[in-house]
Amino acid sequence: MLESIHIKNMALIEELEVAFGKGLNILTGETGAGKSVIIGAVNIALGGKAPKDIIRTGADSALAELDFTVEDPAVLAALEALDLPLDGNHVFVSRRVTESRSVSRINGEPVSLSELRKAAPLLLDIHGQHELQSLLHRSRQLEILDRFAGAELAGVKASLREEYRAYRALKEEMDGASLDEGKRMSDLDFLIYQKKEIDEAGLRPGEEEELDKVYRRMNSSRDIMENVSEAHEITGYDAPDSAGNAISRALRAMQEAAKIDEEAQGLASQLLDIDVLLNDFNRDLSGYMEGLSFDEAEYRETEKRLDLISRLEKKYGNDIEAVLKYRENCEAQIAKLENYSEYLDGLKRDLAASEKRLSELSEKVTGLRKEEAAELEGKILAALKDLNFLDVRFRINLADSGKYSENGRDEAAFMISTNPGEELKPLAEVASGGELSRIMLAIKSVLADTDEIDTLIFDEIDSGISGRTAQKVSERMAVIARSHQVLAITHLPQIAAMADNHYSIEKTAQGGRAVTEIRKLSAQEETEEVARLLGGVRITDSVRKNAEEMKELAREQKARL
Repeated sequence: MLESIHIKNMALIEELEVAFGKGLNILTGETGAGKSVIIGAVNIALGGKAPKDIIRTGADSALAELDFTVEDPAVLAALEALDLPLDGNHVFVSRRVTESRSVSRINGEPVSLSELRKAAPLLLDIHGQHELQSLLHRSRQLEILDRFAGAELAGVKASLREEYRAYRALKEEMDGASLDEGKRMSDLDFLIYQKKEIDEAGLRPGEEEELDKVYRRMNSSRDIMENVSEAHEITGYDAPDSAGNAISRALRAMQEAAKIDEEAQGLASQLLDIDVLLNDFNRDLSGYMEGLSFDEAEYRETEKRLDLISRLEKKYGNDIEAVLKYRENCEAQIAKLENYSEYLDGLKRDLAASEKRLSELSEKVTGLRKEEAAELEGKILAALKDLNFLDVRFRINLADSGKYSENGRDEAAFMISTNPGEELKPLAEVASGGELSRIMLAIKSVLADTDEIDTLIFDEIDSGISGRTAQKVSERMAVIARSHQVLAITHLPQIAAMADNHYSIEKTAQGGRAVTEIRKLSAQEETEEVARLLGGVRITDSVRKNAEEMKELAREQKARL
């Protein structure tokens, strides 16, 4: 159930929050008050396209948040199967839209738009003009029949879908399996060469990581050795320009000076200490060098092995495991090409067996659909008559499409005649806009008992209807609201009178700008709103009395339900 909506900086809405109740929630307001913005915000929150001008002027972003509680274990299981961040039976959806991007979250954790759009149909079903048009497509009509059929058909369809994918894979393999002898031998030679190249490398899983670790360690030892050797040479006594030789020459010079001048003896003594220290350092450094080990041959061999692995990975896979997997595929392809006639015979047998299973599953699906179609026809027909289609006839035709798909071979066509003497015709050829709204409502009411979606939104279901038909529509919506939460935008008093919870959407001017607000009406205000819908600009006492009678009749009708 949709507990509440929070919208901020979206078109006419500066900020609003509204909590909804169970049953039938009616939203009314003057044309242009912002009713469509609220439904649009719900759509955007659930992953719908955000119009470029949706952000309120002067704001950096627009925000839509929906708070749901989910009681149906099947819906919770379906949400969990999508690996979404759930919090018990609570689902909090938010989407912030900026000029350049949008950020979606479920229970505070970021989710992608694709993940959000997968979750949306499990939480809420919006019935608007787009869905009315989709009802005219035969694929949608088949989907409606399958939803009505329920779990048994869904289970068979799951097996059918899996078999169809296997069949398609075999069919594609067969279509690409025709090779002349020259091409077969060329492919075979190339595969043998590739397999041999990998085999000769003697790769093993994890080897690259081990070698890389050894190589880095040897690289470090080599760098240390080069630097220490240079330091030993500079501070030694062998090279003519070494520090040891330079200090020795300086020491001899100072000692000669000390023979002449006693004051130079102290300086000569200091230089002697330096010479001793440098000599000790050079000797210690030599000992340190002897403790270092670096095998140039091992280093080169490791480097060569890593180069080989890198070259094979560039040709056959991103890592050793992928290269070895490629080798397995080569082996399988070699076996296939070496025994090509046997391979083709086996492929033909597998394809024929798969097509036989596909045909059997398709026939089973068709049989179940025909059984359910007869029942669905009767229920929709009864709902249509209840919606003031007095002389209506309705039928679901199933025809063989002549080809397999994940849904079997069936095409569904909803056929209808709304006037006496007229033959049944496809829905797209017959129904007007107002009739299409009622037909969809009839279908929704029939599916309501089997539908797992808890919340339904009807966006101006009253299009093109009035009078007794409007009353019938309101009663049918009340039927749906017995088992579902329903949100409905309407202009008709007959539908508004049936509200369990009634909300007024109003546009006011604040600070020189238009602002849309929504508030829940009291019982007295509900009657006043129905009177406004009845009377327009001038609401007389008789109009109010009529509104009170409509509310009372609606209460009686709901009590009978």
